[in-house]
Amino acid sequence: MKKDVFIIAEAGVNHNGSLDLALKLVEAAATAGADAVKFQTFKTENIVVRYAPKAGYQQETTESDESQFVMLKKLELSTDDFQAILQHCQQKDISFLSTPFDHESIDLLLSMDMDIFKIPSGEITNLPYLRRIGSLGKLVILSTGMSDLAEIEAALQVLIDAGTPRDNIALLHCNTMYPTPFEDVNLRAMLTLQNKFGGKIGYSDHTDGIEVPVAAVAMGAEIIEKHFTLDQNMEGPDHRASLNPEQLAAMVTSIRNIESALGSEEKKPSSSELPNRDVARKSIVAATSIKTGDFFTEENLTVKRPGTGISPMDWDSILGQKAPRNFTPDELIEIE
Repeated sequence: MKKDVFIIAEAGVNHNGSLDLALKLVEAAATAGADAVKFQTFKTENIVVRYAPKAGYQQETTESDESQFVMLKKLELSTDDFQAILQHCQQKDISFLSTPFDHESIDLLLSMDMDIFKIPSGEITNLPYLRRIGSLGKLVILSTGMSDLAEIEAALQVLIDAGTPRDNIALLHCNTMYPTPFEDVNLRAMLTLQNKFGGKIGYSDHTDGIEVPVAAVAMGAEIIEKHFTLDQNMEGPDHRASLNPEQLAAMVTSIRNIESALGSEEKKPSSSELPNRDVARKSIVAATSIKTGDFFTEENLTVKRPGTGISPMDWDSILGQKAPRNFTPDELIEIE
């Protein structure tokens, strides 16, 4: 992961099971300037029973009479598909990521030499899964939606005990509602994660728009993950809560701008504003005609721009001194 904010464009299952759409999502993420494009890898039979219901938001965005199993089966990609996606990512100079949801998928991604393993919020209490990921010794990004501090601490300990160094694990604050109501984001909880556990922190966003992830960067997020799609009107569980390509590009630009604007903690004039200092600041000038030998007083002095003369902060020390020469009104005061 870079020292800069690591921006993950979450394609997820917004390819609708189509390799062609998946490749177009890679291109859109690369064009937007994201650091990585992330998919989801799973074998439906390994992750859900056939009668499992769908989430409420999924009921609204997919066929209401189908099970979660049927919905997910439509969204699977094959091993060959993922190999093609990886190759396309390499061609487009964008990192390939995918979240594995089962052990078979972990092994597939491991065989593809993926360096970063993303653990989704739903697996934070899956001990065998966490232990398997932890045993790889890879970089890990752990989403913490739906969890409390005790559950996060327990998951971290499993990963560490399995062999992943703590410094290799980043935590993402997250809310798993699609879309997340702004009042439920609780962005300050991201800082709680940092204060409690240390290490890299970030934010996985499911709100409408780009304001919250940009705000998260301003608050110290080092990783941002955001869903995007080619068309928000497509049928599928996540399209409506995803950015379109133009919005994704706007988010990336905004994050980079905020990242640049954060700067350092040192307070000093910037190089861009130094030329304005003499223009905006003021100097002590003559308010009236002053003759050689006259005493400087509050009546014959005033303060005006530009700031190329004696600073008004020296006002008290100038009062009472004698004029070394004649001064006309508005002329910068000089002393010997």
